[in-house]
Amino acid sequence: MEREWSDMSSPLRLALVQMNIEAGNTESNYAKMRAKLEDAASLEPKPDIVVLPEMWNTGYALTEIRELADPNASRTKAILSEFCRAHEIVVIAGSIAELRGDSVTNTLYIFDRTGAEVAEYSKIHLFQLMNEHLHLKAGDTPGAFDLEGVPAAAMICYDIRFPELARKLALSGAKILFVPAEWPHPRLHHWRTLLQARAIENQMFVVSCNTVGESGGSNFFGHSMVIDPWGEVVAEAEEIEMILVTEINLDLVDEVRGRIPVFADRRPNIYE
Repeated sequence: MEREWSDMSSPLRLALVQMNIEAGNTESNYAKMRAKLEDAASLEPKPDIVVLPEMWNTGYALTEIRELADPNASRTKAILSEFCRAHEIVVIAGSIAELRGDSVTNTLYIFDRTGAEVAEYSKIHLFQLMNEHLHLKAGDTPGAFDLEGVPAAAMICYDIRFPELARKLALSGAKILFVPAEWPHPRLHHWRTLLQARAIENQMFVVSCNTVGESGGSNFFGHSMVIDPWGEVVAEAEEIEMILVTEINLDLVDEVRGRIPVFADRRPNIYE
């Protein structure tokens, strides 16, 4: 990238990797991830940021997740750091099953264009309907981070049902929220509505990357989306494997927050 991201008058180019994940087949998933990243890097113009979906290394093979998880994310970090450094692209590395000591976490990593790891976030809210709480350890720290001068944040899948977390991240200054997910049929209406609500109420961009196809007995519908601070869908993927490409202008965040001063009008002494 030839510019600093703090120059928000320039558009930010995004590439969302919507892929099918083979539950339990880590070798296939790593190979596909690497191929998709190279496809994204070959786009013209080259994207500033590539986003991956949730649990792309293992899928929801939870009964064998301890054997499949990447110990300390060592393999994942090496691959993604090398890619970012070689192509000068930022990667929001979706999330992976990571083995930490005796526990497995659902953890997202962010790597900058030099290949340096700049942030991580472990999923706070575990989805009991898929027995996540029986196999994974929940995180306890919100996913706010700085992305080359831009306040940003991350949540993972089920987290978007908890508006308190999104608001906390917005109050920390986040202008863009990244949401990797494995969100299945039949809840497409929930997916769209919740993501748009988080964008509208917090007046920020929401960049959501879902999986697609059958995996581990569930069917995932794709529809990765980029939503602007007005709640308008800037781009939306189909129900196929694809790389969703679009551009956004982050200066729209300040414009929207200036026109409808939600944060200035809050009365937290009443409802907190």
